[in-house]
Amino acid sequence: MDFEYSDRVKQLLERLRGFMDEHVYPVEKTFHEQLQEDRWGEPKILQELKVKAREAELWNLFLPDPRLGAGLTNLEYAPLAEEMGRVLFASEIFNCSAPDTGNMEVLTQYGSREQQAQWLRPLLEGEIRSAFAMTEPKVASSDATNIETSIVRDGDDYVINGHKFYISGALNRRCKIFIVMGKTDAENPDRYRQQSQILVPSDAPGVNIIRPMTVFGYDDAPEGHAEIIFENVRVPAENLILGEGRGFEIAQGRLGPGRIHHCMRLIGQAQRALEMMASRSEERIAFGRPLSKQGSVREDIAKSACEIEQARLLTLKAADQMDRHGNKAAKDLIAMIKIVAPQMACNVIDRAIQIHGAAGLGQDFGLAQQYAYARTIRLADGPDQVHMMQLGRNLAARYLAESQGGKHDH
Repeated sequence: MDFEYSDRVKQLLERLRGFMDEHVYPVEKTFHEQLQEDRWGEPKILQELKVKAREAELWNLFLPDPRLGAGLTNLEYAPLAEEMGRVLFASEIFNCSAPDTGNMEVLTQYGSREQQAQWLRPLLEGEIRSAFAMTEPKVASSDATNIETSIVRDGDDYVINGHKFYISGALNRRCKIFIVMGKTDAENPDRYRQQSQILVPSDAPGVNIIRPMTVFGYDDAPEGHAEIIFENVRVPAENLILGEGRGFEIAQGRLGPGRIHHCMRLIGQAQRALEMMASRSEERIAFGRPLSKQGSVREDIAKSACEIEQARLLTLKAADQMDRHGNKAAKDLIAMIKIVAPQMACNVIDRAIQIHGAAGLGQDFGLAQQYAYARTIRLADGPDQVHMMQLGRNLAARYLAESQGGKHDH
């Protein structure tokens, strides 16, 4: 693979970095202050920055379809996502934040023309936000075949009943649509054909938001993570996406890019934490000399730089394979980076917290909230253990087949 970014990507990256320097980093404090005034709305500064981002033609960078987005490959998008990831709310400025990105990809790839007109267009324009409702509190959702929410046909409608939680984005008042995963055929002997996905307006009767769930005490406003009960929620049959029993197919199409996008953003966060760690170590004096003179601190900085670069290269390789051969062919590399990047980010941010001392635990540097996000991604889009289980299974079968085929006989 070619590690040199194209001229177009270099130009986009330069423009994006300039935008971040001029408009985003200087207003981080303003964003959080405005958020205190209205936890689940959209801070005024965010609205203003979105207008500027569109004017700068830095909008929908994640979408590979040039008719809808920037027309970038996964490999080309990687450094841009990393740059946005340096600030927790920055991706939203450019209409590149989860879960909207995954939902837009679902509607682009699998949605009907009517579904696209009603929901994809306003999402692409940044007029509304969305959520993806899969995880449930009463079953181990790491095995999605366990999901119990029912989606039952009744005449021209489907009726949805179920209990979901940690539904990211659902608390934001601009969230107007959920993609809900549940069972349309619970008795199907093929457990992977029991599930379907359906579009549910957030204001539909019977959609009951119970409470915001916290992550290490953070409510992650203005998106949040909702606990929701769907009680006899009725939507038109045409809200079903792709067809009954196609839920896993849609989920797999959604999760490949979604997983690697999280990893791209986490690398940006870890890189920023490393830079903060290095600056702090030079500025802070302890026992008569800068922290950077301490061997253990130098080791933390060096290890962090090595781990970030390893994760960055693995991300680029996975993205390149997705572009060349498709998401399915790249599934092992996607699993590898989904295992590696969140743990790497947790380690690097943890070292940065340690070097910042007590201040690293508070609100002034943002490291604690960054750590909470990185730790979340070790569970989001599949826990580490599931990815390791599937990766180990795939590799064992592949190497056995290769050895029996004589490829490794020496």
